[in-house]
Amino acid sequence: MNKRKVTFLSAVLIFITAFSINSGIFARADEEYFYLGGIPVGFSLQTGGATVVGVSDIVTTEGVYSPSKNADIKVGDVILSVNGKEVTDSASIANALKDCEGNPVEVKIERDGLFITKYVTPRIDYDGTYKLGLFLRDNLSGIGTLTYITSDGKYGSLGHPITDDDGKLLEIKGGTTYLCSIIGVVRGERGKAGELKGIFIEDRKIGNVTVNNETGVYGEVDKSYDYGKLEKVKVGRASVGKATVYTCADGVSPSVYDISIVKIDDNNAENKNYVIKIDDKKLLALTGGILQGMSGSPIVQSGNVVGAVTHVFINDPTRGYGINIEKMVANT
Repeated sequence: MNKRKVTFLSAVLIFITAFSINSGIFARADEEYFYLGGIPVGFSLQTGGATVVGVSDIVTTEGVYSPSKNADIKVGDVILSVNGKEVTDSASIANALKDCEGNPVEVKIERDGLFITKYVTPRIDYDGTYKLGLFLRDNLSGIGTLTYITSDGKYGSLGHPITDDDGKLLEIKGGTTYLCSIIGVVRGERGKAGELKGIFIEDRKIGNVTVNNETGVYGEVDKSYDYGKLEKVKVGRASVGKATVYTCADGVSPSVYDISIVKIDDNNAENKNYVIKIDDKKLLALTGGILQGMSGSPIVQSGNVVGAVTHVFINDPTRGYGINIEKMVANT
């Protein structure tokens, strides 16, 4: 199984569909309490099918062959089925080829939203198994920050979408959320984004993933996860001035750091609603500013959660963007 581990705080700006303010949703959220996050989490996402990340030759006793290349299968294609058998991961392709006896197999793929059928002749490599000559990615994993949990156990995180290698919204079939431990920091510098280094705590599954959209990643927490001890806050409206961010740069628990909201644009078409600046000397000394992996860190002002960190400025890691919390709550 090939996994690509990523951290979720875009180092390049992501173009996101406009999302206008809905005052009705704000009124609903204003009456509710939310459990404040800032907790580092790991996501293991099921993307459906197996994505082609490379096309390879197969060395056989009869020579070198490139069955998938010859069939015009390309990097970025998603393998949906082989000989009518659904593909959920790379192992399912191997199982589908066991009985092919070297005959051409029907491979259904998705490419740029189109469904295409290809016919590929597998070849036996030196270990005696039939192969198509593909490198595949069947899921995706990475770390980010939990923003909040609702009173009925739903959560919001990241504040921006998870995208594929081409910057397109990644379609997911589901996923699992784990607690994560931050074990190291790569400091941010001008011209180069830093990042949090974290590991999944695999025996600490806390929920599932149901939605990946323009405003974040959403799901439900497990009933066994005790979030009742987290700080309870209401949703508020941001104003230019002092605020705090809840984020974790070491271990598993968030700390509170001073920031400033220096600009507000609630109608920004890319959901970059706030320009924020890190003021806290301790955080600056530790990280140099905003890091990849901090996306979803809740922004609190006047005792209310008003947004979440989403992006870092490449030319100034002490500054970045945040999303209006209302846009996330609308999707929970």
